[in-house]
Formats: sequence, C-alpha cells, structure tokens
Amino acid sequence: MTEECGQTSRRRACTLAAAADDVLLREIERLRRDRRAVILAHNYQIGPVQDVADFVGDSLELSRAAAATDAEVIVFCGVHFMAETAAILWPEKTVLLPDLEAGCSLAATIDADQLRAWKAEHPSAVVVAYVNTSAEVKAEADVCCTSTNAVEVVRGIPEDKEILFLPDMFLGAYIEQVTGRKLHVWMGECHVHAGIRPDDILAAQAAHPGAELLIHPECGCVSNCMAHLAWGDLPADRTHILSTGGMMRHVRKSPAPEFVVATETGILHRLHKENPGKRFHPVSDAAVCQYMKRITLEKVHRSLADLVHRVTVPEDVAVRARRAIERMLVVV
Repeated sequence: MTEECGQTSRRRACTLAAAADDVLLREIERLRRDRRAVILAHNYQIGPVQDVADFVGDSLELSRAAAATDAEVIVFCGVHFMAETAAILWPEKTVLLPDLEAGCSLAATIDADQLRAWKAEHPSAVVVAYVNTSAEVKAEADVCCTSTNAVEVVRGIPEDKEILFLPDMFLGAYIEQVTGRKLHVWMGECHVHAGIRPDDILAAQAAHPGAELLIHPECGCVSNCMAHLAWGDLPADRTHILSTGGMMRHVRKSPAPEFVVATETGILHRLHKENPGKRFHPVSDAAVCQYMKRITLEKVHRSLADLVHRVTVPEDVAVRARRAIERMLVVV
C-alpha cells in the first residue's frame, strides 16, 4: 500500500508539474507576441529553453538571426557577451539577458587595459578578437571572429602583418596549424573546453570505435588530436574539428549512425532532436557550462514580463566595437 501511495503521489506531482509547464509556455508565447519579441538560444542552453526559442544556433548564427529579425525585443538566452554583441549591432532594439550572472570564463581572461598594453608591444599588429570577449575588448580589436570563421578571418589578413589573436589559446593554436601562420596568442581558455583532454578523445574513440568524432576547436585536446591524426591514432575520415554550428550541419548530411561529441553537453539536446535514430555520446559528462545553464524557462518568462535585464553598451564603445563585429559578419 505504501509503495502504491508513493507511485500515486509521484504521478500526481508529474501531472501538476506538466500543467504548470503548459501554463508557463502559454504565458511566454503570449508575452512574445505582445512584446513583438524574438527568443534566441545558444546550442549550450538547457533543452526547454532551446525548445521555446525562435532560433537556436552558435554565436555567428545567432548574430545573423538577430540581424534578420524585425522584432522590437530580443531575448538572448546565452551569456553576457552575446547579448552585448546584439546590443552593439542593433542599439534601437531592446536586448534582454534573462540572467545577468550568465558570464563567460573565457571572456573574463582579458580586459581592455590588458589588450591595450599588449597592442603597445606590437603597434603594427592586426588584432583578431574571438567573439567571446567583452564589448570593451571588441572596441580595441580590428576584427572579430567566431570558431566558425576564425580560420578564414586570419587567412584574409596580409601575410606580412603581425596578428594578435585573443583570448582562446587552443583556438589560436588550431588556427596556426591550419593556416601555417605564426600568431601572437593570448593565453586564455574556456574552463569547459580546456577540461577535455586528448586521453578523453582516445578513450571515447576506443569505446565507440565506429563513431565519428566531432571536436570543438576550443578544446584543450585540439593540437594533440591533430598530432594523433597525423600519427594515425585517430581515424582521419571520421574525425572532424568543427564549431557547434558546423557539427549540426555535418551530422545532418553524414550517413554515420553514431557520433562522439567533444564540446559542452547542451548541444546533445539539439543533436538528438534534429537527428532521430542517430546516437550521440559526450566525450565527457562533466563538460557543462554553469553560466549557460543559469537561464531557465522561469527566467525567460520574467525577462519578457518585466523587460529584464536590459543590456546596453556605451555609444563610444559600441561605435568602435561595431566595426570589428561587422567585419566578422561578412566572412563566411
């Protein structure tokens, strides 16, 4: 009897929770319509937030989605620098970040004063700033990039120019290997991607020997993985170094039934959702960004209801940062 009661209570709790979620989703939909709002979510957001979003993608895809919208309000379900980027490009729109504590460990590795000091040591260098940086840092850069187009951005810079690349040292090392260019690379890292090591990749490959390997270029294993590829320890035809957007595109067209994924685990929700019948394994269950996971449906609802938290950038900073971001957006 006690066990039956317990099961009944759990079923009732699940039913009530589902009903509450339905009410919340209806309210979000109503507010989205009333506010003329669009909800953008990064691939690393929790599943329910991805599901309620109008568009889900990587940093570059979200920037382009924001550019294409005629919405008056942008609810940016990502981290602070992403909302800042939208506010820089479209200051006439109301850009909201549902949780102001959604920061970025990589962006925090460099500030504008540090960059100005670095530039002073290399006065003729071209500054390439990964989009995972603050508005003040972008304002000191010549051009921004994302993991999708970083290689092409660097290839577009004249060979005789010094390049300061910041702040991700693993992405910088990857660009050096792909382009053959010697860069001055800032020694910053994403705490999640830095934790993914070569041994994790090799172990996952051994556990799933027929799977394709999808590796984000921010991962701490990238340089070693490229060496393992050259040595034949990893399958060249099944190992792909890609942005999260690149991973999504690759999986859609790949005939492979199974994939090992080396990036933040939030992307697994979208991979499963858009590719039913295919199997996905995280390289590490610990690859979770605490900042990305701060945003919830309740916070999205509050953001729309109370128009919080509005992200703005001082005009003098925005004008300079906008140039660097716009140069990024024209590079495929």
